[in-house]
Amino acid sequence: MNRLSRKIMTLFAPAAATLLLFAAVASAHVTVAPAQSSTGAWETYTLKVPSEKDVATVQVDLRVPAGAEFKQYEATPGWDVTIEGNKVSWIANGEGIQKGQFQRFYFTAKNPDAAGDIAWNAYQHYADGSLVQWSGEAGTENPHSITTIVQASGGDEHSHGSNVKSDSMSMEEHNAIMKDEEKSNSVNPMVYIAVGISLLAFLIAAISILRGRKE
Repeated sequence: MNRLSRKIMTLFAPAAATLLLFAAVASAHVTVAPAQSSTGAWETYTLKVPSEKDVATVQVDLRVPAGAEFKQYEATPGWDVTIEGNKVSWIANGEGIQKGQFQRFYFTAKNPDAAGDIAWNAYQHYADGSLVQWSGEAGTENPHSITTIVQASGGDEHSHGSNVKSDSMSMEEHNAIMKDEEKSNSVNPMVYIAVGISLLAFLIAAISILRGRKE
């Protein structure tokens, strides 16, 4: 490898590392989907929890936002559920969520009657006793999920959920949840901006080296 190639690789390494770092951060967030629902709806929400450490995730606490009412949850094998006020906890009674895995938890909540944004603060407990708090604002290292509650139109007071309680989920509801979850997990535009700046800096440096070599 000649001197020019080594210089270019030296400059490229930080940019590549930045790209991988932002990609990992963007995909490892604890999220609650859907990102939008309607006032007064009995919405079926999905809490998605990835485990990003070498040890297992053994407990997840979720704070139900003010104005929303936790109604029911879907039993998940290997997990116990406790409810204390506005805190809902999923506690592993087995191995928990291992590194490289993720787990989905489904629950139903009644949305607030007023339109606006509600924030879902989540707290992820690991087997080594460490805690990751997903309670920051958008754009921070550990952001909470936001659901935008829009005014129900024409007396339609349900989104993917229903005002009628149900213990089962239809395929249409499941597909709708998956679609909304993909939207909720979409990468923050700031990630693309940061990566773009890093790559641009690399290109400028590489061009400067090439020009210097020609001169």
